[in-house]
Amino acid sequence: MTVTYVHKDAQARTLTITSEFSAPIEHVWQLWQDPRLLERWWGPPTYPATFVDHELRVGSVVNYFMTGPGGDQPRAWWRVLDVEEPHLLRFDSGFSDEDGQPSTTMPFMTNRVTLSEQPGGVTRMAIETTFSSDGDMEKILSMGMEEGMMAAQSQIDALL
Repeated sequence: MTVTYVHKDAQARTLTITSEFSAPIEHVWQLWQDPRLLERWWGPPTYPATFVDHELRVGSVVNYFMTGPGGDQPRAWWRVLDVEEPHLLRFDSGFSDEDGQPSTTMPFMTNRVTLSEQPGGVTRMAIETTFSSDGDMEKILSMGMEEGMMAAQSQIDALL
């Protein structure tokens, strides 16, 4: 089923992508919990992710990089803020340097992932990204974030 709804709210500075999957909530949660599964869908197909540090615990830092078709490897981080398995994951995120240090020139975002059970064995996943400013939202969206997230999530059905 994958992406069912995309909502951009410029006033709230949010991008929300909602998807539905014919799978139990625990299986969808594992796609976030298990870094090897996360690598198989986080990032668009042309930019697969490799997670270097990954622990979904409040206060932990997740580090990863994506490898592009030309061999470029943009790096990024998450700082885990909330974990309520299997329903909620909230984290700050942004780009980083090769040592995993947050970029001082690129925006950071706050992400809220909510999973909910729907009738018929369907799990709904909503990923809401909140930006610090209008300019940050514009910059990240102009880099293709919306399209990249939709392409990334289109890979999930095959994993479930």
